Amino acid sequence: MNPVDTAPVEAAPPLRSPSAPTPTRGYDGDPFAAALAADRAALRRWLVHGDGVRSRLPVDRWHGTAEAAVANLVARCGGPTLDLGCGPGRLTVALTRAGLTAVGVDVSATAVRLTRARGAVAVHGDLFGPLPAEGRWAHAALIDGNIGIGGDPVALLRRCRDLLAPGGTVLVELEPPGAGSWQGQARVAAEQRAGRVLLGPGFRWARVDARAVPTVAAAAGLAVRDVFRQGRRWFGELRAGR
Repeated sequence: MNPVDTAPVEAAPPLRSPSAPTPTRGYDGDPFAAALAADRAALRRWLVHGDGVRSRLPVDRWHGTAEAAVANLVARCGGPTLDLGCGPGRLTVALTRAGLTAVGVDVSATAVRLTRARGAVAVHGDLFGPLPAEGRWAHAALIDGNIGIGGDPVALLRRCRDLLAPGGTVLVELEPPGAGSWQGQARVAAEQRAGRVLLGPGFRWARVDARAVPTVAAAAGLAVRDVFRQGRRWFGELRAGR
């Protein structure tokens, strides 16, 4: 599940015991459950990267209806689409309402439940594991920072290429040009009303900026068809050549 908003990073409250953070409890090891659950006790949430970057998670946007950037992505889809790391499913729902076959995929059981509750189709599983109709999808989407899934963007894009039919495309959200790329460990931090900041379990994550995507895409066997901006957010459209 830019789980990250590409707006300038907002200062987060100091984390408690940063050298030995307290894991978030009650989310069954699901690193994004703290951000996905309707937890009234949590005020704000961040993705805390191992290099010290903290990015505010746009939770309200995830749970809302499709914004202009998502509508633009839907317009670029003309066939069956996988929404990889679908979160609460706003893109999956928008694709479905546009008359397209769409399936959300998320390792988070919470995300899959929320997507299904909105009337869309979603499967619970690792995108690197078996998925329906492999090699026959017209499009695969990695929005909200999901280029970071697994911490290895090249491996992730190769997996997307394998899911696509010949000539299919990957729609990917990117960091702004010059923001830099990174790979490492990340955690979700949730600020509580009591003043505590709880950290969820660590997981592998990555960032790729718009300038770096041609190199990353080429290493994965994809070609950059377009890099475009929507407001303060950046996206790429990558094509499978096989």
